[in-house]
Amino acid sequence: MYLDPDWRILTVGDGDLSFSSAIHNNVKPRTLVASTYDDAITIEQKYQDNALNDLKAQNVAVLNSFDVTNPACWQTLSANQHSFDVVIFQFPLIPAFVGREAFENNTRQTSMNVLNRALLHQFIKYANEYALNPDGPMLCYITSKDVKPYREWNIEGSLNNGLTANYLGQIPFDISHFEGYKIRNVDRDKHVKDTSGITYVFSPKGIDAHISELSSRLTKPAYLTPNHCPLCRVGPYMAIEDENKHLNAKKHQQMLHLESDWQQWLNEFYS
Repeated sequence: MYLDPDWRILTVGDGDLSFSSAIHNNVKPRTLVASTYDDAITIEQKYQDNALNDLKAQNVAVLNSFDVTNPACWQTLSANQHSFDVVIFQFPLIPAFVGREAFENNTRQTSMNVLNRALLHQFIKYANEYALNPDGPMLCYITSKDVKPYREWNIEGSLNNGLTANYLGQIPFDISHFEGYKIRNVDRDKHVKDTSGITYVFSPKGIDAHISELSSRLTKPAYLTPNHCPLCRVGPYMAIEDENKHLNAKKHQQMLHLESDWQQWLNEFYS
């Protein structure tokens, strides 16, 4: 992940705030505002080791009960609206539903795959509408794991359908650059493994001179090039027979089904 110290940074969904603290201590950005989905009391109860009071003691603004899918929460940025250069969402994941009934109620109309994509889609949408400064690079960073089920969200493909922000490329996430950052389980006080973290970069702008340092680090994977299947991340095909075999395979058909479900959500969201 590349962060310019001159950038104005907003973090969202930072569970125990250790990532925001690591940015403050290691990057020392021009401006930093941190936000959490949980309220302050829940943070203190859920995470024995959290950075809430440390950030406040260092005059870093912390917004609690910040739901990235709720435009009203973005509007609480008040004086900081349209003031940021980059908004960052680290290892996002819909919290587990408590009990079978809750799970069934929330997934009756759609799947967890779609719910997670919707979370990220709305993050990009509202960050651009409310948080990012049109005069800056207007960057959205999403760091996710390169394993199932995260890699089935098609972050670099159809996630941003209907949005002005484009996928610009990605950067491997190196946690060693953020001393003190502990990746947490979304529901409890437990550290989880940083498995092949990748930071996906989105912006409605192209890469220009004032973010040339970022441009030099961005790459796009080979599976996005012709003769590959970007959904399943396979290829290149050696022959047309190989391509046909893959397109008819159960795995590919499952991915097509997920894409169809995602398109249905988009249609309903924008109808």
